[in-house]
Amino acid sequence: MYNRFLQTTVAILGLSLGLFAALHYLSRTSLTEAATIGQGVRSFGELTERFTKLAQEKGAVYALDILRIAEVPPNTDTHLLGHSVGEILYQQQGVAGMAHCTQDFRNACSHAIVIGAMAEYGDVGAPPLIQEACSSAPGGTGAYTMCYHGLGHGVFAYFGYDLKKTVAYCQKFGTEAYGMRESVECVGGAIMELVGGGGHSRTLWLAARDRYFTYDPLSPCMSSVLPDNDMKSVCLMYVTPELVARAGGSSSNLEPRYFAKAMSYCDTISKSKQSLRDSCYGGFGKEFIPLTNDHDIRTVDRMSDAQYATALSWCNYAGATDGKDSCVRSEIASVMWGGETNPDTWFRFCGLISGELQDSCYDELAGSIRQYITDGRNAAFCKRLPGAYLQPCLAAPSGADTLTDE
Repeated sequence: MYNRFLQTTVAILGLSLGLFAALHYLSRTSLTEAATIGQGVRSFGELTERFTKLAQEKGAVYALDILRIAEVPPNTDTHLLGHSVGEILYQQQGVAGMAHCTQDFRNACSHAIVIGAMAEYGDVGAPPLIQEACSSAPGGTGAYTMCYHGLGHGVFAYFGYDLKKTVAYCQKFGTEAYGMRESVECVGGAIMELVGGGGHSRTLWLAARDRYFTYDPLSPCMSSVLPDNDMKSVCLMYVTPELVARAGGSSSNLEPRYFAKAMSYCDTISKSKQSLRDSCYGGFGKEFIPLTNDHDIRTVDRMSDAQYATALSWCNYAGATDGKDSCVRSEIASVMWGGETNPDTWFRFCGLISGELQDSCYDELAGSIRQYITDGRNAAFCKRLPGAYLQPCLAAPSGADTLTDE
């Protein structure tokens, strides 16, 4: 079998020149294509077919460039579109395609690459390739750890939607250097696949949903199949759409009228397990930001003050003070996205809040700057925070924080 992994180094070395050429090409010939590719589409499936065809005919890298600026219908899941194009990228470049997987679509491209590697090389041959690919993912530490989220999607399907086997496999990837986040994010990807996947085998996926979503609204997160609090926490972050469905709504179309009841399930977690309560409430904040932007994750740092204010107001449905706090913290994390978005937006967002919740926002932002901004810009960003958060912001990071996918 031809080992496409050997292409990775060459692809990385050529990325800067290739990206410049792609953007130049786009500026001359493709703005019209970006403006029209979404016109007249009658379904998400049809739009996916258009981008798949574009990737096949003109290259997946080109299709990703178009997707970054394309005019698409409201409520289009650009993350899933990124998955579709990423699948073609893997077919064209193998693991080396990771060099082109920026975070514009919340790691969708890197997800597709690691899923492809898993399918091609199997559970024994894939790990070293995946580890190298994730190390090559463009971006900071968040890009590396979230790459393993994509692995979770693929592993879960690979093992026939068996969560216990998936968890055991994910545990092989954790490293002390990243606080075992690789394993945790891998489990998070599996939970996200359980909640809204099924593309690999719908029959097995539906059977898994029947098996793992029991009478307990917080299943399977609080069950013994997830062996530690970190894995339970990441599960609670991703199970949010299912909680809305339990409350009477739809997991695919989250509506505010169901938020209060859905968030009340988080309140059933004892305050002696505060980290789990925080994750449960935080899952809602993670969903609220893109929800107020018609699910367009490409432009979460270009939303209006009114959109942010709406997302913030929804945190009040938590009722419990700690629930509101966790929700707001998750929202600023979503806006910041590991330092990959416009910094001015981070401070604009926190500035819209008053009282103790603003303190929570700035505290979370300080921690995220400390964790993710490691290229010399951190001091300037820290100085833009209120004085009480300057020193905590400048302190050395203590470990790998969680960067959740949308």
